Amino acid sequence: MKTELLAPAKNKECAFAAINYGADAVYIGANSFGARQNASNNIEDIKEIVDYAHKFYVKIYCTINTILDDNEIEDAVKIIKKLYETGVDGIIVQDMGLLELAIQGKLPPVPLFASTQCDNRSLEKVKFFEKIGIQRVILARELSLSEIQEICKNTKTEIETFIHGALCVSYSGQCYLSQTIGGRSANRGKCAQPCRKKYSLIDENGNILAENKHLLSLKDFNASKHIEKLIDAGVSSFKIEGRLKDENYIKNIVAFYRKELDKYCKKTSSGKIFFDFEPDVNKSFNRGFTDYFLEKRGKIFNFDTPKSIGEKIGKIEYVGKNYFIIKNHNLHAQDGLYFNGFGCLVNRIDGDKIYPNKMDNIETNITVYRNQDVEIEKQLKNSKTRRQIGVSIKIFDNKITAIDEDENFAEVDINFEEIAQNQIKMSENFKKQMQKTGECDFYCENLEIVSENLPFLPVSKINELRKKLFENLMQERLKNYQKQEQKPLEYAKFPLDEMDFRANVHNKFAKEFYKKCGCKITENSIESGTSTKEKPVMTTKHCLKYAFNLCKKPVNLYLIDEKNIKYKLVFDCKNCQMKIFSL
Repeated sequence: MKTELLAPAKNKECAFAAINYGADAVYIGANSFGARQNASNNIEDIKEIVDYAHKFYVKIYCTINTILDDNEIEDAVKIIKKLYETGVDGIIVQDMGLLELAIQGKLPPVPLFASTQCDNRSLEKVKFFEKIGIQRVILARELSLSEIQEICKNTKTEIETFIHGALCVSYSGQCYLSQTIGGRSANRGKCAQPCRKKYSLIDENGNILAENKHLLSLKDFNASKHIEKLIDAGVSSFKIEGRLKDENYIKNIVAFYRKELDKYCKKTSSGKIFFDFEPDVNKSFNRGFTDYFLEKRGKIFNFDTPKSIGEKIGKIEYVGKNYFIIKNHNLHAQDGLYFNGFGCLVNRIDGDKIYPNKMDNIETNITVYRNQDVEIEKQLKNSKTRRQIGVSIKIFDNKITAIDEDENFAEVDINFEEIAQNQIKMSENFKKQMQKTGECDFYCENLEIVSENLPFLPVSKINELRKKLFENLMQERLKNYQKQEQKPLEYAKFPLDEMDFRANVHNKFAKEFYKKCGCKITENSIESGTSTKEKPVMTTKHCLKYAFNLCKKPVNLYLIDEKNIKYKLVFDCKNCQMKIFSL
């Protein structure tokens, strides 16, 4: 069984790293209309990424996953056409207007994926996209393992789920808090991350239950312990979040999940990854880990900080004038430390004594974490990990053939003037030179000399033959690359007869699409100017009633932000959901 490992990339360098360190596919933003505005890329760079990726049969998906106004959607179509020409393997979309234009024949036949921004949290929604003809649906992060199993079992469309990275506290596509506060819409790729800010929680009588805490900030997702079950459920693709993360993060996290997935399934791409380090997710940016709602509800939040915590080091046993002691630590000078919402840098190490750049808030018995490991960062920066495609080579009297791991075949003729007098020496030369693949895209898995009459060739000539053989093989690989095309889309009945602003209709084409799918739109998007007053600006599975052990108490709760703006909390206990209302 093959399952795809899908990695993020904010730029060309991160994309190459994702490919080299084991991704089967990479998703990346184009120059406009991506849900991460600060992770955009020009068409020329994307073309370069596509050409490199396809050598390893790695796929490239581009994000056009914001909602678009009537003018922008025409520009989005132009970008999609250019992306199709570069050879990208899929476009991730949120705006239903693009589906309307696809049905009208205005888009090229590039596969379309329904972004998680489409609020894909039910089998009915997934079946809707399947009936339309969408090739892949990216599920909401909040789903349980049993819900994912049910969806996979009852649909033929590809199912993509998140496996690692930051968690949005709201259902994707259903968060309007950033837009409400400052006009920076999450659905338009401009989220200001108000969920990472401080809030106070009060009851209807003004009693303070929590003050100036990060009450909406979640830990980071880590589903590595559930990989086998998710594969058995039928998930097609595992997605790592992180289109704003740096190159070292991509190297470490992709390498970790490549190794984990290899325990249970085969790659959908080609090549062997020759690692020169041992990946560890705890050593890259993380807010502490949670498996969210996959199997059971746990402590998914971290109210103390929205910043990286990192790996646990140990407890402080003694505090001196300008140092503290942690027994059996493995810290280095210039490491970054975190403890109880505070942090410091390590200036110097002397045995168990740690000399920080400041002693503020350092006390005995507090647990210390390392959120910046200078040694692993240096190792990742200098890593020479490479990806190469396995090849079997046969040497005959007058030709050399190569078959790669995907059964692509190539050959070169040997032009010579005389037979080698020393066949043993010539055989050794052929073996040695043909296996010198170095930084090439191929490595020799198996080499067989069939001939007993090897020609006499100088080493330089053998090297030329090897180079030409691999060039021919790569041309054959690229010629045989299996590129999928989007089948014609068609209308289908939408699961609901009516939707309000939460349909995120921002242009006339989206409204027309819903109409033809039997769904009346009563309000345009919040971003169109629709008021958020007394409306839910966030819908989340994270519940503050649950977090403060108030589930069975009939209490009305409110959030107060740092600017003293008040929000009402409404609880749907049956479905274990919380909604934040603007007042």
